[in-house]
Amino acid sequence: MVRTNENVTSFLAGAKELLNTSRQFSDIYRYIINNNRKNVYAEYFNLNNKVKSYKYQKFDQNVKRYAAYIKSKINADENSRIVLKMTNSPCWGEIFWAIMMSGFVPILIDAKLPRDNAENLAKQGKAVAIITDDSHDYSISKIRTDNILQSSVNDDVITKWANEAIFSSGGTTGDTKLMVFNGENFVHQICCSLDMGKETTDIIYNKKCGKVKILAMIPFHHIFGFVAVFLWYTFYGKTLVFPKSNTPNDLLQICQKVGVTHVYSVPLFWDSLALSTTRKFAMQNDDKKVLLDKMIKYNLKEIDAKEAGLASKPIVNDKIKAIILGKKVRYCISGGGYLSSDTLRTINGLGYPLYNGYGMTEIGVTSVELSKDVDVRLLGQIGHPLHGVEYRINENNELFVKSPTIHIREIIAGVESDTKFVDGFYPTGDVVSKEGNGYLIKGRMKDVIINANGENIFPDELEIYFKGLPFVNNLCVLGVISKDKTMHEDTVLVLEIDDKANEETLKDLEKTIKEIKLPHDTVIDQIYLAKNCLPLANNMKVKRFAIKKDIENSSNKYVLINAKKTSTKTRKFSEETLKNILPEVRKLFSKVLILPSFKIDDEDHWINDLGGDSMNYVELVQEIDNAFNIEITEEKYGQLTCVNDFVEEIARLTK
Repeated sequence: MVRTNENVTSFLAGAKELLNTSRQFSDIYRYIINNNRKNVYAEYFNLNNKVKSYKYQKFDQNVKRYAAYIKSKINADENSRIVLKMTNSPCWGEIFWAIMMSGFVPILIDAKLPRDNAENLAKQGKAVAIITDDSHDYSISKIRTDNILQSSVNDDVITKWANEAIFSSGGTTGDTKLMVFNGENFVHQICCSLDMGKETTDIIYNKKCGKVKILAMIPFHHIFGFVAVFLWYTFYGKTLVFPKSNTPNDLLQICQKVGVTHVYSVPLFWDSLALSTTRKFAMQNDDKKVLLDKMIKYNLKEIDAKEAGLASKPIVNDKIKAIILGKKVRYCISGGGYLSSDTLRTINGLGYPLYNGYGMTEIGVTSVELSKDVDVRLLGQIGHPLHGVEYRINENNELFVKSPTIHIREIIAGVESDTKFVDGFYPTGDVVSKEGNGYLIKGRMKDVIINANGENIFPDELEIYFKGLPFVNNLCVLGVISKDKTMHEDTVLVLEIDDKANEETLKDLEKTIKEIKLPHDTVIDQIYLAKNCLPLANNMKVKRFAIKKDIENSSNKYVLINAKKTSTKTRKFSEETLKNILPEVRKLFSKVLILPSFKIDDEDHWINDLGGDSMNYVELVQEIDNAFNIEITEEKYGQLTCVNDFVEEIARLTK
């Protein structure tokens, strides 16, 4: 069957059937099973690295078995809450539905959340149990995932389905909260797809028009992964493809191996893919670099077939795509953050149609660009509101949303209250601009930096200028309260540096940063190095609020590398000391501070200049004691404050 707008629209119209039901979660589940029993639900690698699969019929059998087991293990009233803390896998969806089928309400949280954070969320949500594949003990009843999967209980007597599900916010603004949704919210979320067929025949279609295999990499506890991957695509009976892990190699391997057709992810993934692809070809000979460049320009319609030469040939395009995401990918979506124009250009130029979408935990997925025009895709817009959704922009350019998909209640610090609206609209906190038929996200209201010139600076827009810097794994731009206590904020760049970086590369990096011309005459006031990985919300977006709080509170997690020095004192040492002691002490300072040694002057104060604290000071003393086989007494602690202080003390003790 040829894929046409008419037959795709007809296929999507199946969602209307839900509107004639009681609009419960149970109605969604029954539709999935009744209409897709013979379709393949999941594909995945087994322990022997072989691709395995099973159908929705087996999926249904598993859900019922797991529901009976959960019900037999949890002695609590119906509609009690159970935390689900699991990584993506075929059984995640089965256990989600099993919790609801057994009469309990799932609270969906990040599988990587530390134990104490998980305990806190469970307490806020008044959960009676937790289902998880981690090894921690909890204060509430715990059911291990393995025990559910190996259960043999098979009781078909299900008394009453639960009709609520609870999601946790990513905490990107510091306010972690729980959002309560009901079945009607998600019935309408499915119905948001009703008009998609009028604009595209690629996002989803009848199996007679071709296979749909969507990569299940976005965590299902997150609203993007739950709605755009798990809910929509299982409702329409499509195949979820599960990688062994979210490492680049595992993701590319399964995409190539099984012929993934749809890839939805966050900007971090697309930025990484674009950068790694261009670097991979840059390391090869000039002919291959030119070939890739021509292929990108040809696919973006910037040059014709004659100018592109071999790069215009489908066989060449397929050969290049075969080593990236494979040859079958036909629809890609980025959501959850700002998408740079360079990334859009590279990914679309590789022949992978990459579109931008929009949603929030509080409101679900409410829009996605659907135009087939590559020039429109390159604008990075989020399209227009989906079926049943309405957008409005206020005088501050903040986006307000009206939609039946918006959560019905929220829980903050254990206190539950109804969702608050403004004239029926929900304030998103996102700054947008209306661009033709679509909308362009500028950034978060709370993230806007007001610089010394009074300009409103959006960190998302600045960050794209630093993407692709060598030896930088991740970064963020944010505003911190200025030290001069004026009303403006300092613009701060925070870098997560690769372990392979050395003094020379970091020196070049700082020079490059200073030479980058930023809009609105913006300058980077401070540059910090993160000692560890930057904190991510749901493993997707950098937590600017958390970093801002740490820096303003002088946390030792970040080291200021362009600080003004507080001492200009000089000292003289013997030639032997300069040769054997001083370099090693500098090296140990660098190691403990996780700071390049060229950024450490020998008179820099441990706390005032270098951002150290009492805990890593003790670590430094221990390192020095071991390196020089000495023992610095505790009475010296705090008196030795810089490299030269320690050098003098070591020279004295080793005479």
